[in-house]
Amino acid sequence: MEQPRNLINTQVGLNRFLTKMYGWMAAAVAFSGIIAYLGATIWRTAVQTFLTQGRVGISIIFIGMFIFMWFGQRSALQNPMIGFLMLFGFAGFFGITLSGIFLVYNLGTIAAAFFSAAIVFIVMAVIGLTTKRDLSKMGTQLFGALIAMIVVSLINAFLLHSPAVTFVFSFIGVAIFSLLTMYDNAQMKQLYLNYGDQVSETGLALQGSLSMYLSFLNLFQYFLQIFGFFSGDRN
Repeated sequence: MEQPRNLINTQVGLNRFLTKMYGWMAAAVAFSGIIAYLGATIWRTAVQTFLTQGRVGISIIFIGMFIFMWFGQRSALQNPMIGFLMLFGFAGFFGITLSGIFLVYNLGTIAAAFFSAAIVFIVMAVIGLTTKRDLSKMGTQLFGALIAMIVVSLINAFLLHSPAVTFVFSFIGVAIFSLLTMYDNAQMKQLYLNYGDQVSETGLALQGSLSMYLSFLNLFQYFLQIFGFFSGDRN
C-alpha cells in the first residue's frame, strides 16, 4: 500500500504546485491587462508623454523589466515574497508596453488574439505535462531559434522595415513560443518531482509562473500581429 500512497501524495503535491504556478501566471496576465487598459485610457496622456521621450522612456521600461525579471528569478527560491513582488513589477512594466494595442487594434482583434493564445497555451501545456518523451534536449535548439528570430526582427525593425518579414516572423514566433510552452511545462513538472521537497514550493512556482507568463504574452502579441494584418485595423 505504501507505493500507491506515495504516488497519490506526489500527484496531490504536483497538482498543488501547478495550481500555484498557473494561478500566479493568470494573475500577472490580468494585472498587465489592467495596466495596459489604464495606460490607454485614464493614464493615456502620461504614458504617451513618457514613451515619446526619445529613447529615454523606452530604455527605462526595458531596464525596469530586466531588473524585475532578473531579481525575480534569482530571489524566488530564497524569498518567495520578493519573487512575488518582482513578478508583478515585471507584469506592470510589460502592461505599460502593451497599452498601445488599444490604440492600434480594435477590441475584436484583441479578443481573437487573446483566446487564440489561450487555446494554444493550454494545449501545449497539457502536452508538456503529459508527454513521456524527454524534451530536455529541445531547450538549446529553441533558445538558438529564439535568438536568431530576435536578431532578424531587430534588423527588420531598424533597417528593412518590411511588413512581409514581420508577418512571416509572427507565425515563426507562434511556433517557437508554442514549443517553449510545451518545453517549460515539462521542465517545471520535472523540477518539482526532482526537487520539490528540497526547495520552496512557492518559490519554484513563482519561477515557473514568470516563464509561463512570458510564453503566453508573446503568443498573444504574435497572434495580435497576425489577426491585425488580416483585419487591416493596424495603423
